[in-house]
Amino acid sequence: MPGEIRAAGTVVAARPGPRGIEVLVLRRSGRHRFLPGFVVFPGGAVDAADAARAERWFGDPGEAARACGVRELAEETGLLPTAEGLVPSAGGGVGPEHVSDFPGGTPSPEQLPEISHWVAPEDVPVRFDARFFAVAAPRGLDPVPDGREAIRAWWARPSDLLEANNSGGCLLYWPTMKVVEGLARCRSVEEVLGADIPQVEPEGQVI
Repeated sequence: MPGEIRAAGTVVAARPGPRGIEVLVLRRSGRHRFLPGFVVFPGGAVDAADAARAERWFGDPGEAARACGVRELAEETGLLPTAEGLVPSAGGGVGPEHVSDFPGGTPSPEQLPEISHWVAPEDVPVRFDARFFAVAAPRGLDPVPDGREAIRAWWARPSDLLEANNSGGCLLYWPTMKVVEGLARCRSVEEVLGADIPQVEPEGQVI
């Protein structure tokens, strides 16, 4: 029987760099139950309270995946999207709960546009319905990995991540790799925010 499919939210934080855009990525702990040791974007499965968070933050419980991405970004990296931009979270690695947790107010959905959507096929053991959102980041922000799910967090050029994946220096899951390929074609943060990266079915690989 097909496995249960879980909704998920992921955030691609992008900033300008001296040699092109840079994106925020994490290395998962080797003890993580899903993709241990892989390099990923901050994110995770939508939990039971994310619809209520979405109602408070965005005025729409249907934005649960976007709320999940915001929560996971804060929990895994200590960075929080707000109406005034990406900032260090006042709670450190604790995810936000209330509107008052956002300095300057909650971000609008337009500040966190959806740039990709992936649904795992039925033959994948861990199935997901993952939405990728993007957010602009200034230079000078230092992510702080939570040390549990993420053991490292850093800014990297998409082209460098692809090169490391090809050489064995890092592991990118199929959807992550294809999103990174799409980001490598972006010349600015504005292009990242306006990206529309389609799902690509693997050939002889598992999503």
